[in-house]
Amino acid sequence: MYESDLTKFIRKYLEEHPEEIESQKKGRAIWWDKRPDERSPVPSMRHAPKAGGNEHTFMLPGGAEQTFREDDNSED
Repeated sequence: MYESDLTKFIRKYLEEHPEEIESQKKGRAIWWDKRPDERSPVPSMRHAPKAGGNEHTFMLPGGAEQTFREDDNSED
């Protein structure tokens, strides 16, 4: 199986520096390894940019019109 020079270098480097693997795990935990309750809440769409007033209505195939309700997760 082919292995690039870069991949060989990385494998050799990690064998010689095992502390880097632990550092990678810590870095990953900062950005990615989060439980759902640790993540930022989903932002409200209340202040989303508007496109001129017709952004809530569009025509479906066949001529039917669809209208969205106001954002139901925004604070009143």
